[in-house]
Amino acid sequence: MREGNLQAPTRHPLDWKSPDFHDEGKLMQEMERVFDICHGCRRCVSLCQSFPNLFDLVDATADGEVHGIPKDDYWKVVDQCYLCDLCYMTKCPYTPPHEWNLDFPHLMLRAKAVKHQKGEVQAKEKLLASTDTHGQFAGIPIVVDVVNRLNAAKPMRKLLESQLGVDAEAWLPSLAGQRFRWGRAMNDTTHVVTHGQRTPGKVAIFATCYVNYNEPGIGEDLLKVLAHNKIPYEIVEKEQCCGMPKLELGDLEGVERAWAANMPVLARYAKEGWAILSAIPSCTLMFKQELPLMFPDDADTQLVKESMWDPFEYLVARHKDGLLATDFNTALGKVSYHIPCHGRVQNIGRKTEEMFKLIGTKVELKLNTVERCSGHAGTYGVKSGTHATAMKIGKPVFKSMAKDEPNYIASDCALAGHHIAQGMAQLGTPAKSLLHPLSLMRAAYGIA
Repeated sequence: MREGNLQAPTRHPLDWKSPDFHDEGKLMQEMERVFDICHGCRRCVSLCQSFPNLFDLVDATADGEVHGIPKDDYWKVVDQCYLCDLCYMTKCPYTPPHEWNLDFPHLMLRAKAVKHQKGEVQAKEKLLASTDTHGQFAGIPIVVDVVNRLNAAKPMRKLLESQLGVDAEAWLPSLAGQRFRWGRAMNDTTHVVTHGQRTPGKVAIFATCYVNYNEPGIGEDLLKVLAHNKIPYEIVEKEQCCGMPKLELGDLEGVERAWAANMPVLARYAKEGWAILSAIPSCTLMFKQELPLMFPDDADTQLVKESMWDPFEYLVARHKDGLLATDFNTALGKVSYHIPCHGRVQNIGRKTEEMFKLIGTKVELKLNTVERCSGHAGTYGVKSGTHATAMKIGKPVFKSMAKDEPNYIASDCALAGHHIAQGMAQLGTPAKSLLHPLSLMRAAYGIA
């Protein structure tokens, strides 16, 4: 085997408009080529279920080679990929600029797009990925109460499993009584704009479906932290889902529709010099990586990419500019913090961990950082066909998060946080308290 590539991975644009992209025959040829390379390497076996499935298929052939796998069985590999990108960013030695030009996640995305175009994605999967559709019930008091009660009832969960493929044992988010973008999330432009060498001095917030419909408290905590630091902020004028759930299904036309709705709005903020923050790593990654790779020639998309920040990436840079308040006055005790996959692959470093360490210089904070996939991965963690596998993938994380009986567990990905809390409870080590890192930062400031 040739030596791997020692240079940083270079991502090529996704050529999804090409006729060859949806050619199933050419797709199968490329999968056979890539699977053969993966079979000879096997470094990614511990990342997700795609690779164990692939290697089991190879090992079951007569001669132990990829060419012996029936092509229909390739989908057993594709269906287990949840596009976390960790194989590309952290494990694979054959990514571009290596001559073998291996991009496993984009190959899986191409396969999912072929499957979607063939009409083989089930209606219940499409509904599960339509976050703006079922989020419309949020904020309607009577409806919210009824829906949340039903979702907590075992008979309804069994019905959801049979009709929508949502595993009856999986944690599901509640609908919020009031959406983040309604009322409480008022704009605050009263402070003076103070630009730093590294940071714009004003922030536009892309709420995300999850914060808007399910946990508006995360957004409120971000607003409180910004206000405490006298940073003017504005909730973006309007928004749709970022498109990540559609991407995971291979519905690239659905992603394009979301892009067409969001990009003109966000581009205006980028052109006016705002830092755009998103508190959900998958949404941030969508604007930083996936959309720029899908629309490489669109100037607005590339401009938004440069203006999009993870909240802690922005806050740590603000500190380096000498413009962040460090008057932390409330001890947090022991904190087990999980770095989610879509945070790791943004190539920004461990910014949330840096912030926790800064807080720890002022008040008591003992930090336990866990850097491994929780297994949740969006809809993958709640589907009846994959929930059990998601819990299995996350088991090492559940055990690590329970180390030293922490006062708090936290993850930048709120969904992963709840998944971890569920897994810890199943192992008999329930979390004392689950809070988002932004909520913990607000608590450390002592902000009411």
